[in-house]
Amino acid sequence: MGRSIISLHHSLVTRLILTVGLVLLASLSVWAYLHIEDQKSRLMEHIVAGTDRLTNTIRLGTHYAMMLNSRDDITQIITNVGRQKRIENIRIYNKQGQIKFSNRGEEVEQVTNIENEACYVCHRTDPPLDRLNLDQRMRIFRAPEGHRMLGIITPIANETGCDSGECHFHPKDKKILGALDLVVSLADTDKEIAAVERNIITFTASIFLVTSGIILVFLLRFVNRPIRRMVDGTLRIAKGDYTTRIGMQRKDEMGFLAGAIDRMGEAIAEQQAALNKQRDEYQELFERVPCLITVQDRQFNLLRYNREFAKRFAPQPGDKCYRAYKGRDCKCEPCPVENTFRDGKSHYAEENGINKDGTQSYWIVRTSPIRDAEGNIVAAMEISHDITERRQLEVDLEKSENKYHAIFSNIPNPVFVLDPDTLTILDCNMNVADVYGYGADELVGTSFLRLFPEQDHPRLGTVMADARAMHQLRQTHKSGRTIYVNMHVSPSEYSGKKVLLVTTNDITQRLEAEQQLIQASKMATLGEMATGVAHELNQPLSVIKTTSSFFMRKIARDEPIEGQTLATMLTKVDSNVDRATRIIDHMRQFARKSDMALQRVCVNAVLQSAFEIFSQQLKVRGIAVNWALAETLPRIEADAQRLEQVFINLLINARDAIEEKWQSMGKPGEGDHITISSRQEGERVACLICDTGVGIRPGMEEKIFEPFFTTKEVGKGTGLGLSISYGIVQECRGTIRCLPGRENGTCFELTFPLAGEEGGREAGTA
Repeated sequence: MGRSIISLHHSLVTRLILTVGLVLLASLSVWAYLHIEDQKSRLMEHIVAGTDRLTNTIRLGTHYAMMLNSRDDITQIITNVGRQKRIENIRIYNKQGQIKFSNRGEEVEQVTNIENEACYVCHRTDPPLDRLNLDQRMRIFRAPEGHRMLGIITPIANETGCDSGECHFHPKDKKILGALDLVVSLADTDKEIAAVERNIITFTASIFLVTSGIILVFLLRFVNRPIRRMVDGTLRIAKGDYTTRIGMQRKDEMGFLAGAIDRMGEAIAEQQAALNKQRDEYQELFERVPCLITVQDRQFNLLRYNREFAKRFAPQPGDKCYRAYKGRDCKCEPCPVENTFRDGKSHYAEENGINKDGTQSYWIVRTSPIRDAEGNIVAAMEISHDITERRQLEVDLEKSENKYHAIFSNIPNPVFVLDPDTLTILDCNMNVADVYGYGADELVGTSFLRLFPEQDHPRLGTVMADARAMHQLRQTHKSGRTIYVNMHVSPSEYSGKKVLLVTTNDITQRLEAEQQLIQASKMATLGEMATGVAHELNQPLSVIKTTSSFFMRKIARDEPIEGQTLATMLTKVDSNVDRATRIIDHMRQFARKSDMALQRVCVNAVLQSAFEIFSQQLKVRGIAVNWALAETLPRIEADAQRLEQVFINLLINARDAIEEKWQSMGKPGEGDHITISSRQEGERVACLICDTGVGIRPGMEEKIFEPFFTTKEVGKGTGLGLSISYGIVQECRGTIRCLPGRENGTCFELTFPLAGEEGGREAGTA
């Protein structure tokens, strides 16, 4: 019984019934109360209005008799009216509170207290009120028999006819002559009100009981029973029965909830299956993980261990960890398991031991705490990973590093290790002292740019990170002299961070030899051009000689010279002197020894300058030159003087090829010529020098650029012209190749990248 009461107390249906019942009872009670009050108010308003009309009727009915002062008529009227049912008393008071007329004869001429209940409504103020509302003139009180009484007192006003001689005399200043008091019984009204109250209460109680019964049936049928089914289904799911379904075929909220519970059971079943699978997988992982895993208590007893540990050491449950796989009689010092139990944190250690076969082994040991639901540490997991091979690799790596460090220190070329961002020298080998004069301790920690002239610092700072090889860079020796190096830059790692590995090669002596060779080639070229240069200088000298002879004859004859003639001849002398000066300056600049310096130049201008110094050579031999230069060409980066030497070498070769052809024919040919052209090809500028000479035999196109290789007769060529030209073009980041001529001759094609282009660039030049 007690359990039933407790179950009923906690039942949702009981709570719903009580809640809905209380709300319904409160709502119906409020409605009944308001309805009863409304009915009572309506009945009272009806009774008061009827009583007030009766009062006015009596007042109007006695008005005429009062005007005639017919007391008997007034008495008769009041007596007749007083016989009506519910009328208890009718009184007419005069100004002094004396009852002048009443339906009860014994009350006539009695004087009442003017401040009693009937008169007080007007006489509560001084002077008394002469106008009152109906709710102020009415009063409800209890009769001695116990029922309620309604009294309405109506003032009798002084009218115009009452102060004339035809009526009894009342002064005009008197506004109120008396009052009519009508008292009716409310006994029947109270009975009607009581009957209305009973009816409304009975109706309200009936509605409450019927509605409560309907709600109870509805809750039991549509709430309690489905909830019990869903509770049973939920309990089955809690016990692990995920297959039984509630199966409630309803489309309301209960049906949706039952369906949700069924789907929840299916989802839990799937999750449980996945959880079981995951648990099995974790168990399998624990067993098969390729390292040693143990679970230990505070006394270092082995609670669990994986398959790898069991296979390697064959321990027994309860063995101490240090005895099982370390062969010790006491715990290790320091012990990471002990530290984990002490502070609850993971700890790390490296340990070593002797295997069963007598070999040395090394382990990395890592521990972590295992806590219960309250957060207390109940065990510690220890994972040991065999690092014997890694330790051996570390030993081998140390040996390798020592070996490579020895190689680094003994490389015959200077080697620098630079910070890629700041170009600070982090390390360098011993050979930097032989090339730069600085010791390693003087360079480490300083900027690598200190080895370059200051004007080259901005450019080098931007290209060092991207360049791989740079040629003929100017650097400064500790003594202050300039040296030239080729430099190779490659990204690398040093002490675990990215660096730039820079290797330099001192080419100062080689460049000096090349400079001497180039200068010798220039001198040989000037020697070959001597005839043309002499002829070129002979023309302005002839003009000067002719002019001076003319002036001397005129002076000897003492003949005057016209001003116009004098000005014309002196102008020609001046222009020819300038022409001779330009030729001499051009030859002097060409013969001057100069260092390589790249500048932005126009290929057409260099071609025309080379032809200008060599034009007389071709003109004397009767070799025509055809020009096909592009009108506008982008500039390239090159050394104008050295590039001019390349073009002169190619023109000399073209001249010799044509002359060799003439010798083989026994006479000068007709139509033989040299073609000079230029054009832009994408991001490069190309120029061609073609001849109609003997040409190059097939297979010789690559060999002709080798040093000392020549196709000319003995005594006519050194074999260095094209080799030197090839080196100059390479220094200008260009290409040169030999092509078969379209007119059975030879073409040399030279291409150069546009100024500022880095495409195809392998080397830079300081």
